Amino acid sequence: MFHVKLPSRDVMARNADEKVTGSRIRLPRRSVDPLRQVSRRILMALGVLLLTVLIVYADRGGYHDNADETLDFLDCAYYATVTLSTTGYGDIVPYSDSARLVNILVITPLRVLFLIILVGTTLEVLTERTREEFRLKHWRSNLRDHTVIVGFGTKGRSAIQTLCATGLRKDQIVIVDPSSKVIEVANMDGFVGVVGDATRSGVLLRAEVQRARQIVIATQRDDTAVLVTLTARQLNRGAKIVAAVREEENAPLLRQSGADAVITSASAAGRLLGLSVLSPSAGTVMEDLIQQGSGLDLVERPVTKAEAGRSVRETEDLVVSVLRGHRLLSYDDPAASPLQLTDRVITIVRAAPVTPLTTPPED
Repeated sequence: MFHVKLPSRDVMARNADEKVTGSRIRLPRRSVDPLRQVSRRILMALGVLLLTVLIVYADRGGYHDNADETLDFLDCAYYATVTLSTTGYGDIVPYSDSARLVNILVITPLRVLFLIILVGTTLEVLTERTREEFRLKHWRSNLRDHTVIVGFGTKGRSAIQTLCATGLRKDQIVIVDPSSKVIEVANMDGFVGVVGDATRSGVLLRAEVQRARQIVIATQRDDTAVLVTLTARQLNRGAKIVAAVREEENAPLLRQSGADAVITSASAAGRLLGLSVLSPSAGTVMEDLIQQGSGLDLVERPVTKAEAGRSVRETEDLVVSVLRGHRLLSYDDPAASPLQLTDRVITIVRAAPVTPLTTPPED
């Protein structure tokens, strides 16, 4: 029986305002802030209203008021308001030719413009909601064999950079994180995000985890990683699940929970530190190999027809291992040569540059 060793502090739970009871799907947005749009429309409407008031006040002698025969600035503002809103009580009316001509040529177009601004704002809000619902349905219907990243911290961002360097498109990645601020940053980078607790099956279902090809679990706590792994494996039996843990003693529990591969972040960093002490150059090379997109990269690929039947040393790339079925053979293993067409080889190749991701706000 294994016990989960908990870290001393959970970084993801330090901000109470970022805890959410439900979950929300957020698609990447390119539109401007809706509040800014509405504010701009209101200012435009007020500008049209003020212009109408000034026009009426300038020609106030051509208007008749049933109450006191004369118009002051308040009467002009009142007339402009009821006119632009198409209320038209009829207590103030233009009677001179110039006033009526101004109403035909100026006031009426301003009235139409005023209504367009107000009605257009309402229609835009409704249209935006409809468009968002349509985008969400379209996204759900077309999402297949994608990658779910649980946690968009340092480990999650590094995993995404590596995946994108291998050719995975951004629209094939869904990020799950309990922080709405982190999901906003993910949206800025062009990723779909789900705000919520990934230990709940409902949250993972919103990320369509049941149809995912691979799941990367990069949470801050080891016990959270175990619960997420159990939930994800229950929802998707065939997906490849890779999880990260802080403590090496929790790795067997992750494997028992359904993870195909477990990376111990603390131990891996410690080994790299030890290697760098013994040989700084060797540490630099190892860091280069695990950092996708710069210098040299480790790449897994299938054996080509031209390579089938040849020795490992006869390939163009530098082969370090051969994957044959479920066996991982070293390059110097006699069984690795000759290569078979069904084999996959792990090689060292020259890397292509990777576009960096936006860093989420610090806690």
